[in-house]
Amino acid sequence: MKVAIYSRGLDTEQEVPLRTLVDELVRHDIDIIMFRTLLELYPFSSAILERIIPFEGYEDIDNKIDCFITLGGDGTILDAVTIVREKKVPLLGINFGRLGFLANISKEEIVMAVDAISNRTSIADKRTLLHLDSNEQLFGDAPFALNEFAIHKRDTAPMIKIHTYLNGEFLNTFWADGLIVATPTGSTGYSMSCTGPIVFPDSKNFVITPVAPHNLNVRSIVVADTSIISFEIESRVDQFICALDARREIVDKNIQLAVKKEKFEANLIKLSENTFLSTLREKLTWGMDKRN
Repeated sequence: MKVAIYSRGLDTEQEVPLRTLVDELVRHDIDIIMFRTLLELYPFSSAILERIIPFEGYEDIDNKIDCFITLGGDGTILDAVTIVREKKVPLLGINFGRLGFLANISKEEIVMAVDAISNRTSIADKRTLLHLDSNEQLFGDAPFALNEFAIHKRDTAPMIKIHTYLNGEFLNTFWADGLIVATPTGSTGYSMSCTGPIVFPDSKNFVITPVAPHNLNVRSIVVADTSIISFEIESRVDQFICALDARREIVDKNIQLAVKKEKFEANLIKLSENTFLSTLREKLTWGMDKRN
């Protein structure tokens, strides 16, 4: 069995959980490959270093890896998706951040998580991705997102007009600061903060949510994930922001954009007792009103 470990970088107090993870993997005789930058942060013993192979990116990942473990928050999971891509390697997020909808395994559950990986009792939760098509090359060789695609006005620019089409048919013109197209996974992210609905991961939908719309009768709309959603932008300025998850590019207002379902999915590992409902209750503190 082989496991990869990735992080953007850890604080000093997070060294102990990292060492706990490595020790548990070694105890289960699991081969380790570790992100080179992370490996160089901490001095491991020579005996441990003999068990670790460094990696630097997508080219070093293969289908023989049984699990790709991230240490951080949800943003670290989003990074990992761009590294794993279509190789179907399951992702397991250990939460070193705050909310942790995607990285929902706590540092205290590291031993349990490694046991689940070793005994193959964990569950792979398939998640839909969004794919961005454009008449210009955007986002390099990773034009996809796990959470959302977003259009947004620049800085102090006035609101923009986003003419939106569903499978070629005109849907609406959104006068707004921006527009979000979220996957079910992303429905608990940026879209939710803009009053978009929460949808279940297996609902096979996209959520279109305006950002600060000028019209009070404009609300989010849920569409099938078989839809192709395209856009034309009107603006008083020449450029706007185009985003896939946490990645951004400044683009010309005359660009042609369309999003659709990506051909491959992301596989998020969860422990058997962790359901989407339990995650919602925990992260959003549902049912915890002291008056109940």
